[in-house]
Amino acid sequence: MDAVNQLILFGGLLALAAIVLTAAAARSGAPLLLVFLGVGMLAGEDGIGGVRFDDFELSFFVGNLSLAVILFDGGLRTRYESFRVGLRPALSLATAGVAITAGITGVFAARLLDLPLLEGLLIGAIVGSTDAAAVFSLLHTRGMRLKQRVAATLEIESGSNDPMAVFLTIVLIDLLLAGKTTLDATVIAGFVQQMGLGTMIGIAAGHGLAWLIDRLNLVAAGLYPLLALSGGLLIFGLTGVLGGSGFLAVYLAGLTLGNRRPRGELHILRVHDGLAWLAQIVMFLFLGLLVTPSKLLETAAPGLVVALVLMLIARPIAVLVSLLPFRFPWREQVFIAWVGLRGAVPIVLAVFPLFAGLENAHLYFNVAFFVVLVSLIVQGWTIAPLARLLGLEAPPLGEPVQRLEIDSPERSGFEVVGYRLAEESAAVGLPLQDLPLPETARLVSVIRKGDALAANPEQVLRPGDAVYVWLRTEDVERVSKIFGPQPPEAFTDARYFGIFVIHPEAELEGLAAVYGFDVPERAKGLTVGEFLARSFGGRPVVGDRVRLGGVELVVKEIREGKVSHASLVLRQAGGDTFSAE
Repeated sequence: MDAVNQLILFGGLLALAAIVLTAAAARSGAPLLLVFLGVGMLAGEDGIGGVRFDDFELSFFVGNLSLAVILFDGGLRTRYESFRVGLRPALSLATAGVAITAGITGVFAARLLDLPLLEGLLIGAIVGSTDAAAVFSLLHTRGMRLKQRVAATLEIESGSNDPMAVFLTIVLIDLLLAGKTTLDATVIAGFVQQMGLGTMIGIAAGHGLAWLIDRLNLVAAGLYPLLALSGGLLIFGLTGVLGGSGFLAVYLAGLTLGNRRPRGELHILRVHDGLAWLAQIVMFLFLGLLVTPSKLLETAAPGLVVALVLMLIARPIAVLVSLLPFRFPWREQVFIAWVGLRGAVPIVLAVFPLFAGLENAHLYFNVAFFVVLVSLIVQGWTIAPLARLLGLEAPPLGEPVQRLEIDSPERSGFEVVGYRLAEESAAVGLPLQDLPLPETARLVSVIRKGDALAANPEQVLRPGDAVYVWLRTEDVERVSKIFGPQPPEAFTDARYFGIFVIHPEAELEGLAAVYGFDVPERAKGLTVGEFLARSFGGRPVVGDRVRLGGVELVVKEIREGKVSHASLVLRQAGGDTFSAE
């Protein structure tokens, strides 16, 4: 009994330390995953805890379970709207990009470590996938928001590239166990089976899970998130048993369920956010305990070289080739290439060879661990400054402090959201009757110093007021701009979009005659909207801009995939600009 209590005490202490230290990490800009990993290492064999832990079977189980939870949560939060600009490039990165990254890194690793080619490729496959969730947590702690095309591409890539890395890792392990030295045709057949079954089961089961959640009347609201999680894990396990990719299936199931907007959606998302964080903490604590830092020193030099090859050669080439058909601006390609942050997946995949009993498994694990460590330290601390340097930061969105889902068949898709008005809020100083709310939105209550104010249309809002609004879920972003804080000066409409609003149907050549800039030959006869759309491969996003002489044309608003509002910014020669060229 004492041993059980001590184990619970030790586990609780580690988790508490990891969570408490996230506050300091957020202030310093350190990647949170690095904190979790560091706590595990400090508790391990060479750390102050002195715990010797080498249970690879348990680590394998915990790693797979944690990844399933994280991918399911990632799918729940990905919206179909992001597919317009991010789906095709993300899938290219998740398939061809991972294969190219693994191939280049694997060839270098084989030469550097004097290993057979297949073993080098195994190392490349292990470190081949990215962890964009870590990227977004870093940007969120810095209060940053990326342009939609970059954010959507990274978001979809993060959920869809893990299955490719897992597939390559398992295939290469099987080939090595079979004593083979080269790839054969079974790889293609295995790929089709894994991805095909994963896709079909994930989408079909996701629809089935959404149907079940909407039709079951459970005795407590807290059971709906658990029902969703149980369904996700069932889908993960079932797909694996049938020979498909459970990782792809659980991500697609979450994606399908989240976009069906099931009963208790907000509650499900809140609970799964906590579960995903718990999964990351537990996984990295386990992996930190597995590592013996003194043994890492033996592979420090080759591990550093592999990490540099991955970050500076393999990932940039993979991004360049994968995004070639999609005409991404070079600044966005540079950023996507650099944010190939390695996180949970490579270390979990590095446990696979240990579990399989391969001869050089400890070498693979140590190299992969060192690659992740270097990536988190070097790339993790530079992502936010690089986004600002490349001009990829988008105007921030205000967020409600409270959201209450109206969960009834007659009123599905409605919420009550609450805001605490800051000094710089756009709504401060406005009478209630002048608030530019959507037609379907209704002001529910205004609370000032703990008292609900009487419904008076002439009542003026003040800083510190709590405002509650009934609205459709799709209007939350629009209403948040009214009650949220004003954006920083660099992102005010006048600074970011300019003061000259241009109708997208305006003729580009007519505009050029007024403002004195030359129209490229390829753009003659086009409207402003058509020109902006073509400049960005037919998929423009808010904030896209093209420099023409002394002016910039900027995409101000997108509706149904088309430019609905554009603007014009006058620039002096040599002034700052972020163009498509």
